[in-house]
Amino acid sequence: MKSLTEHLWFQVPARRGFLNITPRVEELVIRSGVREGLCLVNAMHITASVFINDDESGLHADLEEWLEELAPEKPHSRWRHNNGEDNADAHLKRTIMGREVVVAITGGKLDFGPWERIFYGEFDGKRKKRVLVKIIGE
Repeated sequence: MKSLTEHLWFQVPARRGFLNITPRVEELVIRSGVREGLCLVNAMHITASVFINDDESGLHADLEEWLEELAPEKPHSRWRHNNGEDNADAHLKRTIMGREVVVAITGGKLDFGPWERIFYGEFDGKRKKRVLVKIIGE
C-alpha cells in the first residue's frame, strides 16, 4: 500500500472566505502514485472547514449569507464563548460546514460527481491555518 501525508497552509486575508483547493489536492494525488484508494482532506483548525460543492460565485455568496443568518458574527456579546474572544460564530459555522471530506481515487484521479470541487472554508481568518491531506491506496 502507498500513502502520502501533506499539510497545506492557507492564510485568508479576510475574516471569512472560500478557497477552491481542488488543484492542489489533485497534484498530491498524482505525486502519491495511488491509482485506487482514498483521499482524506481535513481542516486542522476548529474555525475552518473543508467541504465539497460547486465552484460558482452565486452559491458562495448564498452560503456566506446563509451561514451569517444561522450564526451571526455580531453582536459579539450574543455568544458565551466570546468571553475575551470574538470567534464563537466561526466555531458554529465550522460545525455546520464540516471538518473533512473523503474522495475516492479511481484510475489515479479524484473520482468526483459533476461540478464537485473541494473547498477550504475560513470563518476566522487573517492567520495561517493548515489542512491535512492523507492519501492511501494502491
